[in-house]
Amino acid sequence: MSRKTALMSGAALSLLAACTMEPRYRQPQLPVPDQWPIPASTSAAAPEGQAAPADAAAPAPAPELATKLAVRDIGWRDFFVDQRLQSLIAAALINNRDLRVSVLNIEKARAQYRIQRGALFPSVDASGNWTRQKLPPALTFGTESLTYNIFQAGVGISNYEVDLFGRVRSLTHAALQQYLAQEEARRSAQLSLIAEVANAYLTLASDRDLQHLAQQTLESQEHSYELSRKSHDAGTTSGLDLAQAQTTVEQARADAARYEGNVAQDIDALTLLVGAPLDPAWLPEAFDAKTMGLQALPAGLPSDVLLRRPDVLEAEHAVRSANGNIGAARAAFFPTVSLTTNIGAASEQLSHLFQSGTGTWTFAPTVSVPIFHGGEIVGNLQVAKANQQIAIAQYEKAIQVSFREVADALALTATLNRQRAAQEALVNATGRAYELSQQRYKAGRDSFLDVLVSQRSDYSAQQALIAVRLAEQTNRVNLYGELGGGWLEQSPKSANP
Repeated sequence: MSRKTALMSGAALSLLAACTMEPRYRQPQLPVPDQWPIPASTSAAAPEGQAAPADAAAPAPAPELATKLAVRDIGWRDFFVDQRLQSLIAAALINNRDLRVSVLNIEKARAQYRIQRGALFPSVDASGNWTRQKLPPALTFGTESLTYNIFQAGVGISNYEVDLFGRVRSLTHAALQQYLAQEEARRSAQLSLIAEVANAYLTLASDRDLQHLAQQTLESQEHSYELSRKSHDAGTTSGLDLAQAQTTVEQARADAARYEGNVAQDIDALTLLVGAPLDPAWLPEAFDAKTMGLQALPAGLPSDVLLRRPDVLEAEHAVRSANGNIGAARAAFFPTVSLTTNIGAASEQLSHLFQSGTGTWTFAPTVSVPIFHGGEIVGNLQVAKANQQIAIAQYEKAIQVSFREVADALALTATLNRQRAAQEALVNATGRAYELSQQRYKAGRDSFLDVLVSQRSDYSAQQALIAVRLAEQTNRVNLYGELGGGWLEQSPKSANP
C-alpha cells in the first residue's frame, strides 16, 4: 500500500468517525401566543410613602429591544435593593443544602460526560508479566521435562471501537446535553431559592407589621377599657359597655400572641432557607417602603423570552440528549470494528528482556456484524424515539406552564395595584370613622357599640392593607423569577461600569 493510499484511507476513516446518525435537531414551535394576553406592563404605582421608579411611566420598548433587556439579565442585587435582603440571599446561595446538591449534581454530570467522552479515544496501557511453566515429556517430543520462564513487557490498545457510524460520538453528545441540563437545573434551583428567600423575608416583615398593629391596638384598647372601668365604677357607664370594651382588649391580646408565633415561625423558615444562623441585623423590623423597594421590570417583553428560562433550557437539552440516543440506537444496526494491538518484548530471562531480537507485536482487529438479536436492536431504537417524543412534549409543557405563570403574574400586577390603592383609601376612611365615633360617644350621641364597630372595621382594614401589600410584592418577586431572572448576581452594566 502506497503512502498516498494509506493517507487517503486514514482520512476516510476519520471522516466516517466524525459522522453520526442523529436526527437533525429542529427547535419545536413555540406552543403559546407571541404576546401576553394582557398589556405587559409591570411598572405599578409606588406604595404610599415611596417614590415611583424612574421608568414607571416609560413606554414599552420594541420587541427586539425588550429581548436585549430580558429579565434574566437583571442581577438579583439590582432588583432586590434592600441590603438586608441582599445579605440573606448571599448567605443562602453559599449555605443552602438544596442548592449545594444541585451543584454536586453538576459535578457528577460533568464526570459522567468525561467518562463517555473518553470512549472516543483509545486507552493505552502498559503491561508486564512473568510466566513460569513446566511441560511434560509428552509435549516435548520425548525429551526431558522442561521448565520455561517467559518475561514479557509491552504497551498496547485493548478493544478500541473505531467509531465508523458515530455510535460513541452520539452517546457523547447525549452525555454533554445531560451535563448542560444539570447546569440549567442548578440555575433554576438558584432562581427558586432567591424567590423563596425574598418571599420569606417579605412574609416576616408583614407579620411583624401585623404584630406591631395588634400590640398598638392592644395598648389603645387597654387604655379605653381602663377609662370604661372607671366610668362604670362611677356609675356613668353600663356593664354592657364595660364587657364590650373587654372583648376588644382580649381580641387584640389574642392577635398579638398569634402574630408573635407567626414571626417566630417565619424566622425559622428563613433560617432553613439560608442554611446558617441569621444575623439579627439582616431581619426587617417592619413592612416599610425600604422593604418594598423592588425595582421595576422592563415592559413589553415578548413571550419568546421564556425560551431563556433555566427550566425551559433544561427541557431543551433533554430533547437534544434524546437525539443523541437515537443516533446511537441507529448505529447499532451497523458493524462494529474493534482494535486490539500490543508492542513490546519477550525473553526467557529478565536481564535480556530489552535486548536486541526480543521485540514482539500483535494486531488483532475484530468486526462484529449484527445478524439476529431477537428484536433488541429494533426495540432500543423505538425506545429512543419514544423518549425523544416524550422530551419534546415535556419541553412544550414547560413553555406552556411558564407562559401561564407569567400571564397570571402580569394579570395580578394591575389588579393588586388597584386593590392596594382602594385598601389605602378604605383605611383612611375607617380611621376617620373611628375618630368620629369616639367623639360622638364622648359627646353622648352614640353608644359604645358604635365605637366598637368602628374600631373593628379600622383594625380589619389595616390588617387587609398589610396583606394586600404583601401579595403585591410577592407577585412582583414571582414575576421576576418566572421571567427567568435571579441567577445573575449583578446586571452586566453594573458588573462592568
